[in-house]
Amino acid sequence: MKTSILFTAVLLATMAPAPFAQQPNMAGRGTPSLAQDSATALSAEAQQQCDLGRAAKGRTLRLAHFRQSQTLAERAVASDDQLADAHFALFCSLGEQMRIDGESFSSIFGFRRMMAALNRTLELNPEHLDALSSKGTFLVRLPAFLGGDAAKGERMLRQVIQRDPKAVSARVTLAKVYAAQGDHEEAIALASEALQLAQSERRADLLPEAQATVVELRSHSR
Repeated sequence: MKTSILFTAVLLATMAPAPFAQQPNMAGRGTPSLAQDSATALSAEAQQQCDLGRAAKGRTLRLAHFRQSQTLAERAVASDDQLADAHFALFCSLGEQMRIDGESFSSIFGFRRMMAALNRTLELNPEHLDALSSKGTFLVRLPAFLGGDAAKGERMLRQVIQRDPKAVSARVTLAKVYAAQGDHEEAIALASEALQLAQSERRADLLPEAQATVVELRSHSR
């Protein structure tokens, strides 16, 4: 694990999550249903932009999608802070921007803000499967002394798979966990399932990682 990840994780464990700036929703006071509808549309578009960025080729195009996703997600959160999907779209856009050049979280503030968005999503909706999958991924990747909990993370990921048979990311993460534990057969099986699901569900945003995981695991099992 890179030093920058460990450093930011230590700070995250010792500091409270950075709160989101609360912007007054003057336009929505008289028409809360319209404001909520607007936030829902904005969050859906923000998530779509994040997904498009993950599927795009080339750093410039990917970054443009992620930045647009962040802008839309921030507007959605400002419009309705109680909308879990808006916070998750913000988490997605922030996280993808931070790891666009590799999984190195060099910005302390950015890392804390990203995690605050994920935690806020689960606070508002503890059953949010995408957020549970992301949280489980962090738990299995961080060492125990930095707040990681591999057993809890694995349980979360299995829960996601049980409740969502089409979950791709949870399978990919669990496959890597099993590979690290020496269970290469189960790891390849899970990664292969993830790849098949990404293809059948036409999840272009998840396909590259699923493909890379299968190739990597198969090469190590030879």
